Amino acid sequence: MTYAENGTLSLVLDPAATPEEIEARSFAIIEQEIPEPRPFSGNLWRVARRCVHTLGDIGIVGDLRLNGTALEAGIAALLAGCTVFTDTRMAACALPRLRRQGVAVVPLMGLAGLEQRASAKGTTRSRAGMELVAQRMAGNIVVIGNAPTALLCLLEELQRGTPPPALIVGMPVGFVNAAQAKALLHASPWPHFTLLGRRGGSAVAAACINALADIAWP
Repeated sequence: MTYAENGTLSLVLDPAATPEEIEARSFAIIEQEIPEPRPFSGNLWRVARRCVHTLGDIGIVGDLRLNGTALEAGIAALLAGCTVFTDTRMAACALPRLRRQGVAVVPLMGLAGLEQRASAKGTTRSRAGMELVAQRMAGNIVVIGNAPTALLCLLEELQRGTPPPALIVGMPVGFVNAAQAKALLHASPWPHFTLLGRRGGSAVAAACINALADIAWP
């Protein structure tokens, strides 16, 4: 099908129309544009492909850092009914399937007293929220797509001996300490997924968890 406007523009539109068709077609295009041998395979490719789909950018593949240990830990935590902590409400809203499976999703921005704590300490609400829940991380999943301060706080807590989460998805976006925080996460011993550099965001961080949910609950 073509679409013309004022006789100056003619585009060929993809016939995919339903959500299922559009997703399948999107994945097919991604696999065509990232041919084998790919940097990831099996279930790790399912996570990577979901990230590419979410950002609409095949260029992120080289900066994605995914591994099987983190994948298995995340799936096991979901199946055990863990809690998923997110740095933003946006990331939490992107995970409706988890609630249907009995997995609690807790956005740090929804914690009581957050504004006052952040103001008193002269820090961000994200960091203040991470401080509030740090002792509740053991065996759970942490999803950070927006706030480098939250990721840096989490890494500091873990270095002090706080029991670690089962999985950290650290993909904060931005120009101030986002790349640095993710580099520190990738150098750490704790199971994690990350996207090196400045790119990231709540949507792609949540996409990792949705990909794990697809694997955990086919």
